[in-house]
Amino acid sequence: MTLDELVAKLQVPLAKISGVHRLMRYLAHIGFFDVVRIQENQEEKEAYALTNSSELLVRGTNHCLSSVAEWVLDPSILTSYHHLGKWIHDDGDQTPFALALGTGIWDFLSKSPTHMRSFNDATANDSQIINLALENHGAVFEGLESIVDVAGGTGMIAKYLSETFPHLKCIVFDLPKVVENLSGSNNLSYVGGDMFQSIPKADAVLLKWILHDWSDDDCIKILNKCKDAVSNNKKKGKIIIIDIVIDNGRQDVFDTQAKLQMDLIVTTYYNGRERTAEEWKKLFIETGCHNYKISPLTAYVSLIEVNL
Repeated sequence: MTLDELVAKLQVPLAKISGVHRLMRYLAHIGFFDVVRIQENQEEKEAYALTNSSELLVRGTNHCLSSVAEWVLDPSILTSYHHLGKWIHDDGDQTPFALALGTGIWDFLSKSPTHMRSFNDATANDSQIINLALENHGAVFEGLESIVDVAGGTGMIAKYLSETFPHLKCIVFDLPKVVENLSGSNNLSYVGGDMFQSIPKADAVLLKWILHDWSDDDCIKILNKCKDAVSNNKKKGKIIIIDIVIDNGRQDVFDTQAKLQMDLIVTTYYNGRERTAEEWKKLFIETGCHNYKISPLTAYVSLIEVNL
């Protein structure tokens, strides 16, 4: 699309066209868009094209992350980062998010339907990417008859699993407010509850982007509830974790940068943390989970199988 086509499509006022050009020049320089030459009416013109990065924001695709971007860039959410200095000098346990908005993120979401909807849309967008990655990891679900997606939101991953493995009974487990109006199918159901109290029984428990939201002490509590959920079965259960593993500089510098940025994000919002392989190992040992395997799922996240 040429600059003229772009400003016409966006209905940009004449006085702002120069600003749009300078913005696109910057975005092209950092690789978010590409600058190409096209033929139009027998004349060669400069135009902008999508790159792998900008294609991730195209709505209606199975790899769209536009809702994630909208959530992260929400003005009220962004105020959290302005309180990092205050948080560092504060001797309490409040997050920068709580210092900025006067309440923790989960309480904030429960009282703001608009932000809760935005948050759920963002997690659903992310789950689409995870589903694409899981296509090559079907073996992790072999032999399972049931699985609980803990804090599974609207159930994007569970829907994928229920369709891909029709024999697999999938349960989406989340707070009652999240799942109360959602309907399942033959092998997909929604259950409301609190993962710190109990988790529905199943052969396996899935934790996607869950443990990085919590402190080590809380993670141990969650993992113990997961162990309770998959115990007392005739066959050994497993816990499947999809989360970041920081590799201490042994990987691509940009991948590591993204992981360290996420570490700051979960610190700001939740008092959570991203963990190295050694820190994951410590968590597993403290919960008696000695049989585990860490495998790359994408360049960004890993697949951790904990077999009990």
